[in-house]
Amino acid sequence: MKKPYQIQKQRALQAFRKQSAVSQAPIQFALPLPEVVRLAQQGLMTLALAAFTQVAQHTMNWEVDSLVGPKNQAHADRQFLRWGSEPGYCVVGGQKVPLQRPRVRDTRQREVPLGSYELLQRASLMEEAVWHKIMHGLTMRRYSEVVRELEQAYGIEKSTVSEHFVEASRQRVEQLMQRPLGDYALCAVLIDGTPFADQQLIVSIGITLQGQKVLLGLRQGATENATVVKHLLQDLRSRGVDFEVPRLYLLDGGKALHTAVKQMAGQSAFIQRCQIHKLRNVIEHLVPDHQTFVRLKMNSAYATSDYQTAKRSLHLLLRELMDLNPSAAHSLEEGLEETLTLHRLRVPSTLRKSLSSTNIIESAFSVVDTVCRNVKNWRGGDQYLRWVGSGLLWAESRWNRIHGYKELPILVKELELALVKAMPLKYATVAS
Repeated sequence: MKKPYQIQKQRALQAFRKQSAVSQAPIQFALPLPEVVRLAQQGLMTLALAAFTQVAQHTMNWEVDSLVGPKNQAHADRQFLRWGSEPGYCVVGGQKVPLQRPRVRDTRQREVPLGSYELLQRASLMEEAVWHKIMHGLTMRRYSEVVRELEQAYGIEKSTVSEHFVEASRQRVEQLMQRPLGDYALCAVLIDGTPFADQQLIVSIGITLQGQKVLLGLRQGATENATVVKHLLQDLRSRGVDFEVPRLYLLDGGKALHTAVKQMAGQSAFIQRCQIHKLRNVIEHLVPDHQTFVRLKMNSAYATSDYQTAKRSLHLLLRELMDLNPSAAHSLEEGLEETLTLHRLRVPSTLRKSLSSTNIIESAFSVVDTVCRNVKNWRGGDQYLRWVGSGLLWAESRWNRIHGYKELPILVKELELALVKAMPLKYATVAS
């Protein structure tokens, strides 16, 4: 809840914006040429700061004149009074720079906030700068050493930078968790978890019909269990995702993910198990001498375009593994059919390669690892959500469309046909 003084400052800022939008008054100031030369020799940033400070000072004085009236002129009906000035600051390049703030009070001696000053010192400007620099790998301990470009700058020490980053990252995660999803035509959804210390972060990424990757949401839990995943999917539904629409769900093979998706989407969920995870799980049961042979067999089967041919190759390999290593055979057999969902849907090879593994979400996790590598002490609370959410949002800002996105309409058509075959009575009733 905002406090009264925060509401007054917000109103003052809105009033200043309205007033300045209709005013044609010029802001004029003069810098003597010797002063310009002296400042330029110290660096263009120093010259720019001097010019900006004068612009800020004249802007605040213009607002004071509009509230109080011209200086040294009597005004019987005035409602506000000048009240000297005091030290203040504005935000320049993510750094606080000092300036003199004029003060105004009303006839009852109450402080009147200046909208122009609120605009100049908005903390969000600094939070934005801090968040982007931290995402680029700058640590909070070195922030002051690297960023300080102005001798007069302050407010960029580790503790202050940390406070700004906490606020900026918290705002971004809240916006992510409230992002409306009803306008996205999602044809595929990826769900996976990533561990951080003793926590598990479950992440969902959607693929739109245009091939764009969209971060849908994330949930924090102790383990990758069905309850956490179900709550994530329920949140997606409340924000506009229709689980009655036939859609591809790309999972890594975890039973909790499979159970939650089936409970939420039912027969509208077509699950594609990650082929890379399946290959890795089978290989880990084998001695090194047999790993290359099995890897080649599985890759050859998955590279085949025809569903029946790929299935036959995997079943032949399954028989061989029963004699070679029953544990590896059971690992291959478990969920084998779901590793061939894209084959069964007759998805073209380029798009099938993009959607046959969880590489899309694994790539996002690698960005999260890079962003979070400077965190030395995980303290719990919302710190996991803030850092992982920031890393995922940073990855999202650099995503391109998936390879084979032009083939996505084929996938959508095949999903609809497959759902009609799976639920003929329901669709026949609707059609009639």
